[in-house]
Amino acid sequence: MTMKTIQDKLIYSMDAANEPAAVISSGDTICFKTNDCFNCQLRSESDPIGEMDWDHINPATGPVFVEGAHPGDALQVEILDIETDSCGIMCAMPDNGILGDLVTEESIRLLNVADGKVHFNDKITLDCDPMIGVIGVAPAVGAISCGTPDTHGGNMDNTRIRKGAILYLPVFHEGALLAMGDVHAVMGDGEIMVTGVEINAHITVRVTVLPEHAVSTPLLMDKDFCYVISSDENLEKAIYNATLTMNKIVRDRLSMSLNDAGMLMSAAGHLKICQVVDPKRTVTFAMPRKILPSLL
Repeated sequence: MTMKTIQDKLIYSMDAANEPAAVISSGDTICFKTNDCFNCQLRSESDPIGEMDWDHINPATGPVFVEGAHPGDALQVEILDIETDSCGIMCAMPDNGILGDLVTEESIRLLNVADGKVHFNDKITLDCDPMIGVIGVAPAVGAISCGTPDTHGGNMDNTRIRKGAILYLPVFHEGALLAMGDVHAVMGDGEIMVTGVEINAHITVRVTVLPEHAVSTPLLMDKDFCYVISSDENLEKAIYNATLTMNKIVRDRLSMSLNDAGMLMSAAGHLKICQVVDPKRTVTFAMPRKILPSLL
């Protein structure tokens, strides 16, 4: 059977009203061809950032209707591969990012991506480590911009959402309506200047419905860790929610009290910031799989 590829089907908000770009069955493998976060509007280092169409940035490819996905289920998304183009882009913009108040003029950098390396300049190369910035389903209520993270996923900018990882998303509507985009060839935790190395990509995933496995927020697993992902306008609240959710998972999976689970998390867990530049901040709480083998 030929694997489906979704391309040139872009959305700018995740919404149950979006028309599906494709229909797949649980267990199918599908490829999403994604545009960079600027929707390919910046092509040279002299392009004026301010003249972009800001209503058409952070596009996600999709959505895909997954047969058999019902509210109260979980959607398991196995990230099988991420293939990037050969040119990435970064920007610095006044009043954007942690240091935005110090940035007096905009800058654009085009970066060559080849042979597993991102060439930052003549002296510095970075290991290419592609990750997905935007991935999610239709939210429970209304439309949420692809630039904003929430319990449905969205613009989480979590560097661990990469090849080999498994993401679990809540299902709020029939078919879930999965979409993704905003790939980075490499990005540091925090994304402090608003961009990672933004790049077009092909993402190959296997999508499976997990009936009656309700999750309240995106969960992630790779070969070493289990993660809870939480987003909120208030960073402290995001931290609290991620920690509380992980505490409940540890209690349930390891048959522990709240106190013992909390002490184990304090000894072996890792609380990390994913991004602090979106309308909502995103954090993740990680537990080693040698202690917590699985999330569900």
